[in-house]
Amino acid sequence: MTDVVLIGAGIMSATLGAMLRRLEPDAAITVIERLDSAACESSDPWNNAGTGHAGLCELFYTPQRPDGSIDTAKAVRVNEQFQVTRQFWAYAVENGLLEDPRDFVYPIPHVSFVHGAEGVDYLRRRHHALADNPLFAGTDFITDFGEFAARLPAMATGRNPDVPMALDWAPHGTDVDFGALTSQLIGYGVRHGTAVHFGHEVRSLRRESDASWTLVLANRRTGETRRLNAKFVFVGAGGATLGLLQRAGIPEARAFGGFPIGGVFLRCGAAELTAAHRAKVYGAPVPGAPSTTAPHLDARMVNGASWLLFGPFAGWSPKFLKHGRASDLPRSVRFDNVRSLLGAGIRERELVGYLLGQLRRTHGTRVEALREFLPGADRADWHEIRAGQRVQVIRDGQLDFNTTIVSAGDGSIAGLLGASPGASTAVPAMLEVLARCFAGRFADWLPTLKEMVPSLGTRLSEEPALFEQVWEWGSRTLQLN
Repeated sequence: MTDVVLIGAGIMSATLGAMLRRLEPDAAITVIERLDSAACESSDPWNNAGTGHAGLCELFYTPQRPDGSIDTAKAVRVNEQFQVTRQFWAYAVENGLLEDPRDFVYPIPHVSFVHGAEGVDYLRRRHHALADNPLFAGTDFITDFGEFAARLPAMATGRNPDVPMALDWAPHGTDVDFGALTSQLIGYGVRHGTAVHFGHEVRSLRRESDASWTLVLANRRTGETRRLNAKFVFVGAGGATLGLLQRAGIPEARAFGGFPIGGVFLRCGAAELTAAHRAKVYGAPVPGAPSTTAPHLDARMVNGASWLLFGPFAGWSPKFLKHGRASDLPRSVRFDNVRSLLGAGIRERELVGYLLGQLRRTHGTRVEALREFLPGADRADWHEIRAGQRVQVIRDGQLDFNTTIVSAGDGSIAGLLGASPGASTAVPAMLEVLARCFAGRFADWLPTLKEMVPSLGTRLSEEPALFEQVWEWGSRTLQLN
């Protein structure tokens, strides 16, 4: 018998487990992971772009309305969420949950990039729409080619200076190694009594009469099975979450479907290039492409080494996990979601066409796409790596590119579906899980939660003095000044 089971040893379970360990030091917490170590799927640093998503540079968060105005609501919401995550990381460093912040988070400019007169006009209007919000203060709008070349010399080399271009430069962005972060949070839990079972897979979940859950676990090395009873279950298993919630049989998971989209990046470690590009630079998605495939050229720090990453290019597989099974997609089709899946297939014909086009790409055509950002790119310097699988939520016949928390009415089980903005909003997502599933204890936990997140319950965009206070504290503690 255990109090809490966390399925999946990724950033979501790691964050929830660390929070619960602080809130309930004596709770029995167990982590179940089908692979042999933590953060081997989407949280691995090479399975994601490492962007601390704060809406600073991602143009798909600020769409243009039909009247030409810019909708900033999602960018502000994502930034608010990242501020919550950032505060928790600072708290975690101060209180020993995390070690040296430079092991997992690094300061890096976040930059929006456009070219052509129409793109420049859009970016200028976007910059002005966000300029008065304190969360977006301090950004520079740049159209001068000389300034562009001074800040991004690798991108300027070989580019025609007569073609209009613009940058929106936010100096206070972050690059995050979510794998290292996850491993440290899991390690903190283990040091304080959390049990972790690697190489074990959840085969079934059954609700008992007392509202607890019995899980059947299989050791993937030996085939041995065992049962584990838990008062509360959180499913933070990435693409496997949907299937586990379906097996649990909770009505709240009915009608949900999933569509897997893989990713391929180009990676370069050449010292002269990594030294000449120190930013995360985002462009706009191509027409018909999912918003999560907006091209970006990123400086990365992984295991202390500097890299450049460009992409993503969409791939496809019926697997719901990078280390999943080809039967994942067909097994997810149920009587209650087939109509929604068919409806999404009809509505998203443009997306299907885009994916087919992506599958026909060669290394040469991917390097050609890179040259829109890096005109002088030499294909010999760049190598392809396969990123993690993302399972987009399908609900009511529509693809949903956000993250969604699904929980049972009695709060005994919850899971997180979806992909974007994902890891960057792990803390607000897990706070929502706590509020939903531990409603009877949440009020008692509030003093400790406010230590973890001093702005809890406040919109920082409406409280500039508080924002400045927590921002300075976080920047100092996380060594991001």
